[in-house]
Amino acid sequence: MNFIDKAVNWFSPVRGLKRQAARAHMAVLHQITNSGYSHSGASRRKKSMQGWESDSRSPQEDLGSNLPLLRERSRDLYMSGGLATGAINKNKSNVLGSGLSLKCQLNYRMLGMTPEQAKEWEDKTKFEFGLWASSKIDHTGLNDFYDAQRIALTGWLLNGDSLGVIKYADQKEMLNPYRLRIQLVEADRLNNPQQHFGQAFYGAASVAPGTYAELPSGGAIQNGVETDASGKVIAYWISNKHPNSLLPTRKPISWARVESINRVTGLPNCLFIVDPERPDQYRGVPYLAPVIEQVKQMNRYADAEIAAAIVNSFFAAFIKVDGGTKNDIPFSGSIAPEDQIEMSLEDRLASYEMGPGTINVLGAGEDVTFGDPQHPTAGFDSFTMTMAKLAGSALDMPFEVLLGVFNSSYSASRAALLQAWRTFRDRRDWFATDFCQPLYETWLFEAIATGRIQAPGFFADPARRKLWSAALWIGPSPGQIDPIKEVTASAMRINYGFSTFEKETSELTGMDWDSNIDVLRREWDSRAGLPNIINPSKGPDEGGEKEDDDSKA
Repeated sequence: MNFIDKAVNWFSPVRGLKRQAARAHMAVLHQITNSGYSHSGASRRKKSMQGWESDSRSPQEDLGSNLPLLRERSRDLYMSGGLATGAINKNKSNVLGSGLSLKCQLNYRMLGMTPEQAKEWEDKTKFEFGLWASSKIDHTGLNDFYDAQRIALTGWLLNGDSLGVIKYADQKEMLNPYRLRIQLVEADRLNNPQQHFGQAFYGAASVAPGTYAELPSGGAIQNGVETDASGKVIAYWISNKHPNSLLPTRKPISWARVESINRVTGLPNCLFIVDPERPDQYRGVPYLAPVIEQVKQMNRYADAEIAAAIVNSFFAAFIKVDGGTKNDIPFSGSIAPEDQIEMSLEDRLASYEMGPGTINVLGAGEDVTFGDPQHPTAGFDSFTMTMAKLAGSALDMPFEVLLGVFNSSYSASRAALLQAWRTFRDRRDWFATDFCQPLYETWLFEAIATGRIQAPGFFADPARRKLWSAALWIGPSPGQIDPIKEVTASAMRINYGFSTFEKETSELTGMDWDSNIDVLRREWDSRAGLPNIINPSKGPDEGGEKEDDDSKA
């Protein structure tokens, strides 16, 4: 076929129709393979996304295998100070404060009680619980219920989860009529026993050996948490000591299997405090995990700036001597002998010292040249503030609260506090549900079983047990930037029916409104015959009677 025939064939209408059909087909394929997120976050064609290699697998592979290293780095950042320590301590002080306190909340109508009977039962139960809670209730004999709260919450923040094992003392103590105790266990001690170390997810390299093991029953042990074939948690494997401990002890490491639920009472044997992020996730990640790298780099940057500032604060003089030797020192150094580096006389005469007011003599032909690094940099404060904002965003804590700096307007500062307290309240409710409430229900079971508290139908009906166990857990209040505005707003919410005295008292002061009323009633009775504190110009009878009428109104 000659050139002309090829050209005619190429430009023939039939070939043109085929080419058009091919283009249409490719356009359809292009639309199918590049739909939705394929044009943006899931694109593999854009140059900006081609270098982004990511791989996500099961929670055990993504999280479980990395937990030991995450815990170690989290604790190291906390012990090193800086933003990490501030973030952990801010959570402890705002979520718990001195500890969450019990407020019984009976539904007296459903229990067939009068309000007076319910109030009497609540007061007695609160007193009995305080009798136990203020005692040393942990297995070490060092911590009460409120100390145990802080240890458990700190363990969750640092390690990702925390574990408490329910125990009972062999006998009652003189000042504590209850035998209930709790043993707090650090997250590292919840791990797979050695006999299962060799089973590593069918040999998959993505799972660290000893973190996952399948059982003959069809269940599995994942980082010390045993599940049945359906994935339900049924037991915890706890070692008798820290797996990385180097303490000289004669006890070999061993494991105890503790079932999650007591088969007789239905109460928990273990209180496992964890906030999972994904389904089928049985262990938690440290609170600082999203910002570990960022905070570590900030600490290094701060250390470098501090070191540079210290060097810049030194004032050292250097004297040049032509034709002389360094032994001819006309002045003595300003550094005290006890602060100088230990070295021989010859080495000292051949060295140079840096320090406030230090004088060095240079030998013939010697010279000293300093760089000018301009430390500390002018942008250190703004850069650190920006990084704190990014870290605070990842930790769900406004940077004003994270740094404890409120230099903005009242509205901006209040908005930052409100945003932070949404997180603190959510965390408080979650912690109370996972730790305080189950422990209270376990205590109440013992109190009713031993006859110290009466609760008809508690053991016969699960619904009545739930009604008798209803409670609120009161913690610290957010505080007020402008107390007058805050109290006025609370009074308006109560007057318009948007809130209650009980809720507003808890929010403003962290106190119990019922207890306040009882104390105020005693105080009003005690003031009878005393001078009027609010209006001293009035007599005791007139002032006291009028104020009492106003309070009733």
